[in-house]
Amino acid sequence: MIEVDRLSKRYGSTVAIKDVSFSVEPGEILGFLGPNGAGKTTTMRILTGYLPATQGTARIAGKDVHLDSMAVRQRIGYLPETPPLYAEMTVEGFLNFVAQIKGVSAGDRPTRITSAIERCNLQEKRNVIIRKLSKGFRQRVGIAQAIVHNPPVIVMDEPTVGLDPRQIIEVRNLIKSLAGEHTIILSTHILPEVSATCDRIAIIDRGEIIATDSPENLVERLTGQGGYQVELRGEMESALSVLRSVPGVVKVQSEVTEGLTDGHFRYRVTTGSAEDLGSAIATAVVTHGLDLFELSRSRASLEDVFINLTMQEPTAEPVLDLGLSDLGSSDQGMSETPEISEISETPETAVIEEDEIA
Repeated sequence: MIEVDRLSKRYGSTVAIKDVSFSVEPGEILGFLGPNGAGKTTTMRILTGYLPATQGTARIAGKDVHLDSMAVRQRIGYLPETPPLYAEMTVEGFLNFVAQIKGVSAGDRPTRITSAIERCNLQEKRNVIIRKLSKGFRQRVGIAQAIVHNPPVIVMDEPTVGLDPRQIIEVRNLIKSLAGEHTIILSTHILPEVSATCDRIAIIDRGEIIATDSPENLVERLTGQGGYQVELRGEMESALSVLRSVPGVVKVQSEVTEGLTDGHFRYRVTTGSAEDLGSAIATAVVTHGLDLFELSRSRASLEDVFINLTMQEPTAEPVLDLGLSDLGSSDQGMSETPEISEISETPETAVIEEDEIA
């Protein structure tokens, strides 16, 4: 359904993405995961036809994104990080407008609009002006406009950013309900988002794909390593030195000490194999006069995978994501990135926050 082959995007000497390749099967949800500035939004904008690639190819539902851009757009539902909404239109009026410009026939429009409204649980907001909706409901309208023309492929960029916990759960459940009928790419930097919704993950870092697999298989890759949580009382540098000196230990990280008794520190210890090194760690700690309060074994998580894969030393070639959603991030150097104007069939209108309807 989606085939991406060696996509690259350059801005002069700056590389946004490099040799990006992955595929998504029909009915699958692929999580496109990476740190802010990794290249997620640039890739999404290329796939949706809003940005040309420097090299490489991408095919959506059998159509080449570059050579047949308009046909691709008709086959894609796109939810940018900021939903492209007309604030002064009603929900139904806006969806009718989107269905019209997406080529839905006049006879089919009422059915398609009603279906999108029901799928997104917007029945009670059907005739409400969009600017009066809460952020959670505006996000639902954004998803509704992405599916109103019943596209085979849906692309979502950070669909739960800025939502409260209840709204996040609702949107995740909605996304999962769309799987099977639609092929979905979900771009995010939020790990729980991926675990809760996605069948497979493609991890991008510094513009390059560094892993593609199911969440379970990615975690399984780290099961060859061991992990321990250790709580000690003693001088931190001394404790780090002792823990790192244990044969088989490959990494020691200090963790947040909030809530611990003064003088207590907690560490995450990673070993190079699944061999039980608990006794060796405990012996080293006690032998060096440190007080041991906790030693427990921990299992690798998706967070461990993400950190392990994205904390490598950067390559010499600069890689920068010039996508809009990352311009507001806290990444170093992003303030110097030139802004790229959004090209869309509907404007990303700022929606007034006052008079929100919960």
